[in-house]
Amino acid sequence: WEFNGSFYQPSAFLMMGIPGLEALHPWISIPFCALYLTALLGNCIILFIIRKTQSLHEPMYYFLSMLAVTDLGLALCTLPTTLGLFWFNVRRIGFDACLAQMYFIHILSFIESSVLLAMAFDRFIAISHPLRHPSILTKTTVLKIGLAIVLRGMVSLLPIPFLLKRLTYCGKTELSHSFCFHPDIMNLACADIKVNVFYGMIILLSTVGMDFIFIVLSYILIIRTVISLTTKEECLKALNTCVSHICAVLVFFIPMIGLSMIHRFGKNVPPLVNTLVAYTYLIIPPALNPVIYSIKSTHMREALLRALRRKRG
Repeated sequence: WEFNGSFYQPSAFLMMGIPGLEALHPWISIPFCALYLTALLGNCIILFIIRKTQSLHEPMYYFLSMLAVTDLGLALCTLPTTLGLFWFNVRRIGFDACLAQMYFIHILSFIESSVLLAMAFDRFIAISHPLRHPSILTKTTVLKIGLAIVLRGMVSLLPIPFLLKRLTYCGKTELSHSFCFHPDIMNLACADIKVNVFYGMIILLSTVGMDFIFIVLSYILIIRTVISLTTKEECLKALNTCVSHICAVLVFFIPMIGLSMIHRFGKNVPPLVNTLVAYTYLIIPPALNPVIYSIKSTHMREALLRALRRKRG
């Protein structure tokens, strides 16, 4: 412990794996390894295919590249501590290292939310104004959107580590997960955390909350446009371009909303449920997104098959 008058700050926190199943951690690590491997390889393949295939150099796939980079970052943020705990029972993480991990996990989550919104906007323009789509979403515009997304995440979350460092911690130093999460750290403090709670809620609602609302509005407008199409074939073709994105939105937002609700209101929720929702939120989307886009996106699937044929040839 670091002592300075009445101010106490732990030198480290203790991470937790899956409560009640500690003896099975080596076996539980096998599906986690498979998910991490899928996330790392799948997103690297997505990036490679888009880079090498000229026909995929368009806004939809530029945004998909941003999503793949974000998913890679999320997987790499949690992989060392999660597998370190499951394999070697390394539970200790330094205070500053924990704050750094937390900061990057939340930044990447916010970036993923914003990228999904940008992809929804791209689909809306492509379906509602197909002739104007190339002139609206140019390479320069897409780059500016990407920079704005990153800056929004970095700036909005910058105060969080400093708000946590100002708190006094006493007694408990055990986290609920094998990674650092803002509400989890905040609840270990024995000081007044109203500022942390208020700022965290405001930032969550003004970023991820607004992103989700605008994604829903985008799809309402898309459905209105699709209904106005003359033939059933045109309707299905238009909607088919959105299936991958809808799956990615559901895979990301459902566990994220669930985890946020549990941390803020689920005091009586069993620890096992909290842990499983947290792992679902941070590990499943990076692993599933490349699979979803490889299966559901015809252009991605064809480009991947061409690349495999060239490699075999």
